[in-house]
Amino acid sequence: MLHKALSGVICTDNENFKLSYRLVRTLVTFTRKAFNKGWLALPGNTRGAIWIMLSTVIFTMMATTIKTMGQYFDSMQIVFFRCLFHLLSLLPFIIREGGWSVIRTDRFPLHLLRVSLGLVAMFCGFYAFVNLPLADAVSLSFARPLFIIPLAVLFLHEVVRVRRWSATAIGFIGVILILRPGEEAISIAALVALFGAMTVACVHVVIKRLTSTERPLTISAWFGIIATVVSLIPALFVWQQPSLEQLFWLGFMGACGAGAQYMVIRAYRVGEATAVSPFDYIRLVLAGAVGYFVFAEAPDAWTWAGSAVIIGSTLYIARREARRKKETSPGTSSPGTSSMGAREGIGDSAAARKIRPEEE
Repeated sequence: MLHKALSGVICTDNENFKLSYRLVRTLVTFTRKAFNKGWLALPGNTRGAIWIMLSTVIFTMMATTIKTMGQYFDSMQIVFFRCLFHLLSLLPFIIREGGWSVIRTDRFPLHLLRVSLGLVAMFCGFYAFVNLPLADAVSLSFARPLFIIPLAVLFLHEVVRVRRWSATAIGFIGVILILRPGEEAISIAALVALFGAMTVACVHVVIKRLTSTERPLTISAWFGIIATVVSLIPALFVWQQPSLEQLFWLGFMGACGAGAQYMVIRAYRVGEATAVSPFDYIRLVLAGAVGYFVFAEAPDAWTWAGSAVIIGSTLYIARREARRKKETSPGTSSPGTSSMGAREGIGDSAAARKIRPEEE
C-alpha cells in the first residue's frame, strides 16, 4: 500500500511538473512573439539607436573594469585575457559554421597585419583607460575617424574633397585642445591614446581590404587565434596570478567587449549610420560620470571643449560620407550599409553574419 501511495505521489508530481513546464514555455513563447512584434514595429533608425545606446553602457562597463583591473595587472596581461575570452566567445560560432572551413584562407599575411595592428590598438586603448581619466581616454578614442580620411586616400585611393579635409583639420584642433600643449608637458598616456586611435583607423583600412574576399567570421577567428597566442608572450613577462574573483572580472571584461561589438553591428544593420552614430557619443557622458563618481576624476573645460570639436567634425564627416555614397550609388544604399557603419562592425564579431528579421 505504501509503495502504491508513493508511486501515485511521484506520478502526480511528474504530471504537475510537466504541466508547469508547458505553461512556462507557452508564456515565454507568447511574450517573445509579442515583444518581437512590437520591436519590429519600431523604425529601423529607432532600433539602431537603442542598440547603440545599450552598447555605450556595455562599453563603459568594460572600460571601468579595465581601469579597475589595471590596479592589479599590467596592460599586457589584460590584453591577453581580452583576446582569450574573445576567442572563447567565437568557438561556438566557428564549430557551428564548419570549423576548419571557417579559418581556411589565402590571405594569411594580411590577417597577420590586421592582428598586429589590432593588438597594438588594444594595448594603447587599455593603457589609456588605466593611466588617463576615463573622459580623456574616450575623447581621444573618438579621433579615429579623423585618421581614416588620410589613410583612405593613401591606401584605398578614395577621393576626398575640400569639405571633408577641412572637417578633419578642425577635428585635430579638438585633439590639440584635449592635449593642451604648452600648458604642461603632454602625458605619455595621452600620446599612447592618440596613437591607438590612429592604429584603429589602420585596422579599419585593412579590414576593408580583407572583406573583399574573407567572411567576417574568418577575420574574427584569425584575430582571436593569433592574438591570443601572441599576446600571451609579453603577458608572461609581467604575469600576476589572478584570484578567482579577479578572473571573473577579467572574463566579464571580455564578455562586455564581445557583447558591445555585437550590439554595434546590429545597430548598423538596422539603422542608417548618420542617424545611429551620434548616439555613440553618449559614451563620453557615461565615462565622465563614472570617472567622477567611481574614480574621483573631474574632466576640465578643455576636455569638454576638445571633445565637442572632435564630435562635431566626425559627425560632419559621417554625413558627407553617407551623402557621397548615395550620390555614387543611387538606389542601392540600405540602412546600416554606409562605409563608416561597415568599418565599425565588420570583422569585430561573429555577429556580423546575416541576421534574421525576427532577431532584430
